[in-house]
Amino acid sequence: MSDLDPRPRPQYGEYATPEEQRARIAQPHATDALSAGVAPEVVAPPQYGGPVAPATTSAARPSRTADRIITLVLLAYGLLTVLVSAPQMIDVGAFAQTLFQTLGVDAQLSDPASARGWGIAGAAVLAIGWLLTAWLSWRGLRARRVTWWIPLVGGIVCNLVSGALMLVPIMSDSAAWETVQRTLTG
Repeated sequence: MSDLDPRPRPQYGEYATPEEQRARIAQPHATDALSAGVAPEVVAPPQYGGPVAPATTSAARPSRTADRIITLVLLAYGLLTVLVSAPQMIDVGAFAQTLFQTLGVDAQLSDPASARGWGIAGAAVLAIGWLLTAWLSWRGLRARRVTWWIPLVGGIVCNLVSGALMLVPIMSDSAAWETVQRTLTG
């Protein structure tokens, strides 16, 4: 280092000259070539063997076996839920009676036949929701992504929507709804 160097003195060691830096990183004299107006020669990186082989260890290539099992179990449970619930949802009168008995309410729908459309809509939401969830899960599994959450979220969303659809005829029947409210509030 010369005394004319405008840089402050380093706290540890000394500044390396360009030649020392090139020697340490084994780079050609690009600085000298550029200052002389000549393009530096391109040096290929050293070859360390042939082409890289695909990963063969389980650590390099995660299998996500537990994720696949959980995803498939949740999808199977969802399918079972759809197959058992859909026929019950279509018969809204029987569904409402079961709900009223479970809640301990002595009520009955005044016109259960007119509410059948709501039951069909609820069953359709469950079935279409399961198909969409299964398709999204399959795509995620094929792409080797974590997918256990897809059937979980799909089941929660579809059950909430179909449950809301099933409550519409109960809440629309003023006599039944007043009885439910009176019984539940005390």
